Amino acid sequence: MSQADVSYSCGSCGYPLNLASSNRRTSEIGSKYRKSIKKGSISFESIDLSRFTQLDEPSCFPVCLNHHGLKTKLLCRQCGVQIGYGYGDAHIMHDIESSTVPNSQYKQIVIKIRALQPLDTTNQLSTNEVSADRESFGLACHRLLHIQNASRKSLEFGCSFSQLNYSLHKTFINIDLCILDKLINRFRRLELLSLCGCVNLQDSGLIQLQNYGSKLKSLYLDCCFKLTDTGLSSVAIGCPNLSFISLYRVSISDNGLELLAKSCHFLKDLNLEWCSLITDCGMFSITNNCRELRAVKISHCEKIKGVGFEGCSQTLACLEADFCKLEPEGIVGMLSGGGLEYLNVSCLSWCIRGNGLRAIGGGFGKNLRILNLRLCRTVGDDTIIEISKGCPMLKEWNLSLCTEIGLLGWESIGIYCCKLERLHVNGCRGLCDRGLLALRNGCKRLSVIYITRCQRVSSLAMTMFQITRWNVEMKLEEVMCIMPKHFF
Repeated sequence: MSQADVSYSCGSCGYPLNLASSNRRTSEIGSKYRKSIKKGSISFESIDLSRFTQLDEPSCFPVCLNHHGLKTKLLCRQCGVQIGYGYGDAHIMHDIESSTVPNSQYKQIVIKIRALQPLDTTNQLSTNEVSADRESFGLACHRLLHIQNASRKSLEFGCSFSQLNYSLHKTFINIDLCILDKLINRFRRLELLSLCGCVNLQDSGLIQLQNYGSKLKSLYLDCCFKLTDTGLSSVAIGCPNLSFISLYRVSISDNGLELLAKSCHFLKDLNLEWCSLITDCGMFSITNNCRELRAVKISHCEKIKGVGFEGCSQTLACLEADFCKLEPEGIVGMLSGGGLEYLNVSCLSWCIRGNGLRAIGGGFGKNLRILNLRLCRTVGDDTIIEISKGCPMLKEWNLSLCTEIGLLGWESIGIYCCKLERLHVNGCRGLCDRGLLALRNGCKRLSVIYITRCQRVSSLAMTMFQITRWNVEMKLEEVMCIMPKHFF
């Protein structure tokens, strides 16, 4: 081996492979060589079989169809990591214990660049002589690094917690803005970026998105408390193809939401839970500009009355609006698109006036499949009758703790809700034996009923229900969330 050569070892364990750079196949230098480098491999003229374990590649044909011939895996003798492939009549050499195999035995020897590392031989070679070949090796690795950077589609920088299962004081983290800036600059083809729980993230941390966010489709900024409309403007400028953004507990206002709406026309899923500064003006900007909107969460946004949804697109299929101070006109606005399949307006007991929820059955809710009215204590028989008649597609209805529903309401559900499959009646003190009988005689597709704390329902009525409707499961439990998993 000449002094300009570099010996390579296993990139995993450092085992010397007795493989020298002088043994590379130089006849292919040119376009073929560049193609192989892009694929992350180098061809060699010969190898020392004593340094490798050979393993024939299994084939369902008696003869391999590869134009190089039979394919054999070349594994590191020490750790078993695959180093490359040999093509040719490899079985001839399986009995050879230690020899250098010429290219006449293997038609081609292909070694993976990432499986190698230069062997430390600086005590034998001069630094200048070794550096030239190592630089060539490094350039190949640099090209592979570039391919890796271009191929990365997602980056989760933060705790990325699930909002249903986390402890705030344990998941908040600090973020180095310099590192974040370099990562966004490095991975320029990201389609998903998660910064959940980065409570000290400043608006300046999102500036790089103005330059490299054009490919971004999903962005999670949950609990980034220090972000404002300025940071959201960077998102609006640099991420025109954004289809999902989660802003849970972020201090943005209608101005930031308007900037986002005017730039991100392809927005489909939007999470604004606990964004207390948002009003109907901001929501109108979203519904007016984003005509592909599919799912929205506005839970605990007390300044939203619902009228900002007036004229929303028919594509809006999912809406979470629990603990909101909705008005009757707002209910009409949220349903105005006519495409809602899931609606959660639970916990409105002290907010909505009179029979404001009757609008759900007024014609716009004909496509509703799942409806959550849990803890809507003011809902009475008139509202239930209207919804039962106007929502023929209902499959699941949560009426837990709707204490004012009487016999007429339960009878209307039994008569008109022909496609109802799951019904929640936990804590409905207006449900009696006659009401349960009406549900038993109707609702022919019912498969599950969640029933607990119904004091006016006797054990005999429960037993008769189970005997008569043996195919309906009576669950003595309460389910809080019934939103379909394909949303958010």
